[in-house]
Amino acid sequence: MRKRKGARGLFMSIVAAAIGVTAREPFFLRRPRSEEPSHPSRFALGNHNKTTRLSLFHATVRIPMRGCLHLARWLRAAPNSPAAGLKSSAGFPSRFNALRSFTSSTVSSASRSKVSSAPDTDLESRIAAIPIERYRNFCIVAHVDHGKSTLSDRLLELTGTIKPGMNKQVLDRLDVERERGITVKAQTCTMIYKHNGEDYLLHLVDTPGHVDFRAEVSRSYASCGGALLLVDASQGVQAQTVANFYLAFAQGLELIPVINKVDLPSADPERALEQMKSTFELESENAVMVSAKTGLNVEAILPTVVEKIPAPIGDTQKPLRMLLVDSWYDSYKGVILLVRIFDGEVRAGQQVVSFATGIKYYVGEVGIMHPVETAQTVLRAGQVGYIYFNPGMKRSKEAKIGDTFARVGQEKAVEPLPDFIEPKSMVFVAVYPVNADHFEHLEDSINQLMLNDRSITVQKESSEALGAGFRMGFLGTLHCSVFEDRLRQEHGASIIITPPSVPVKVVWKDGTEEIITNPAKFPDDDNVRLKVAEVQEPYVLATLTFPDEYLGKVIELCESNRGEQQSIEYFTSSQVIMKYQLPLAHLVDDFFGKLKGGTKGYASLDYEESAWRAGNIVKLQLLVNKEPVDAVSRLMHTSQVSRQGRIWVTKFKEHVDRQLFEIIIQAAVGKKIIARETIKPYRKDVLAKLHAADVSRRRKLLEKQKEGRKKLKAVGNVVIEHKAFQAFLAK
Repeated sequence: MRKRKGARGLFMSIVAAAIGVTAREPFFLRRPRSEEPSHPSRFALGNHNKTTRLSLFHATVRIPMRGCLHLARWLRAAPNSPAAGLKSSAGFPSRFNALRSFTSSTVSSASRSKVSSAPDTDLESRIAAIPIERYRNFCIVAHVDHGKSTLSDRLLELTGTIKPGMNKQVLDRLDVERERGITVKAQTCTMIYKHNGEDYLLHLVDTPGHVDFRAEVSRSYASCGGALLLVDASQGVQAQTVANFYLAFAQGLELIPVINKVDLPSADPERALEQMKSTFELESENAVMVSAKTGLNVEAILPTVVEKIPAPIGDTQKPLRMLLVDSWYDSYKGVILLVRIFDGEVRAGQQVVSFATGIKYYVGEVGIMHPVETAQTVLRAGQVGYIYFNPGMKRSKEAKIGDTFARVGQEKAVEPLPDFIEPKSMVFVAVYPVNADHFEHLEDSINQLMLNDRSITVQKESSEALGAGFRMGFLGTLHCSVFEDRLRQEHGASIIITPPSVPVKVVWKDGTEEIITNPAKFPDDDNVRLKVAEVQEPYVLATLTFPDEYLGKVIELCESNRGEQQSIEYFTSSQVIMKYQLPLAHLVDDFFGKLKGGTKGYASLDYEESAWRAGNIVKLQLLVNKEPVDAVSRLMHTSQVSRQGRIWVTKFKEHVDRQLFEIIIQAAVGKKIIARETIKPYRKDVLAKLHAADVSRRRKLLEKQKEGRKKLKAVGNVVIEHKAFQAFLAK
């Protein structure tokens, strides 16, 4: 055996003796089998790039060489130091026992934080014994803040997937979800539930409730056979409850009504049941009354799921047919795919091919979400799980949501599954890096986040004021705001983002049509008069639900935003559902905030695309000394121009530094000035040294100063700092 010398070898010997190593250890630390510990923990100790590495399964702790030297000196200084020779850990001094405790706890915590790629044999054997007839795939859908994520926690505890205790929104994994208290991404988890003495494999999907993330909900339905339709007992049926019901009903899902928060003092479960029956024709005897927060009667949900929701249809003997449902990026594994297996089975080492791109991949690992990534040997028909390839996807754009995969050589025997219909972007913003050198980092960050959110559109653009950037499309203002937060939190991006705007359609006199999302491409006044037949703006059909006492205020708000009432009905004696045609431009201009304020938070809003309508649309520009600032321009209806123009010039004046010459800030539509502010120049007292009686000399100096300022204004450029744009564009 080669003898290891030096501080690092000493440190490794000490740790090896302290924790006990098995036959997996490096050859220089092997011991006779009789001395190997009986516990199953597998430790490995070795060197890697001048570090000492300690790993438990695949959880790794790296200690730099310098740290090894310090630890070795510390141990030598201890009384009865074990450095002279190690035969057992018995009788070690307190310093070494402290080291052993620290090492063991560090490795344990590291192993908990990493995802193990070693399959859990007990879990896998239980899953293998469950036939597809005892699979149940279901999701939870509801209006925002009705308790979907909290109910998911209780179901995970009930099935033993997580330990009972202080669990709070386990499936809300993004920082922005925990900060805002909303679900942004549909998250999945596989559970095993014992019912009447038999194991059932349950696959749960926790979906978002906000209208901006409806694409997540619709994709989730492709993996499910049923849904829990959750309603808050104190608030009743609301706008997105209605929208989610019809979406699930159209997909043919089996719906189970669940009334949540029945423990609240303001709860009225009878009213909620009446609303569900009158609105959705769901029978009240099938409803389950629960309190997700306290766990009251939650145990009644899963037997209902087993009895009511049908098992998925699939055949493990057929060729593999696999649907890509979602994807995300991992810095170690690359692109990870969430898939639903419709037929066949998939294992690590198999080669699969994409129907969308034709690219072939070798499967590196398969597994389930339990609730974190848990490796498995195989995924079978009816299951939902994750896979990643080895080598991984070279480009993130290769992961196309809705794509079908099959085994190489079996493509002709497999019919591709229908693709998802992605919704169109509703609002657009321009995104620029604060530092132009960070453009590539921003591009990589956007591409990685788009793996996880395919409803975003992006194209490169350039601004004279802010440099290279991106024009991005989102499903709504909250969608845009969440994406901005994720860029900052998950990727450390420093960005400047313009206010959201909506697209317009230009109908030219030659009969052609063009949808414009960038105000810079909107035709100028001369072209509008000569070549444009009409300009159209998008409208949406908005569904509003609220208590009838606020009916007058809601109608007033909708009418002031150019709305047209379509219908109004009472679905209970005190609750109103009202439909309005509204311009999308007004909807993104804080309409929801005004609605909440006018109804004390009791109103809810849902909307869907309606139609394009002709409108008097113009381009509002910001001018600084008669030069347009291209980063600050917006397409809007003439009714909004005056108010927005005054806001722009007042706010921009606050963030532009004074110069030696006068700065004029204007808001303009074409050649018409809407609003103006002036920043006075610094004043130099040219008369300071002049005798008070010398009138002609005084006049001459003042005229000379005036001429000098005119020349300076003519040739001087106003330099606007990036921080001024940041402050101006900030909400």
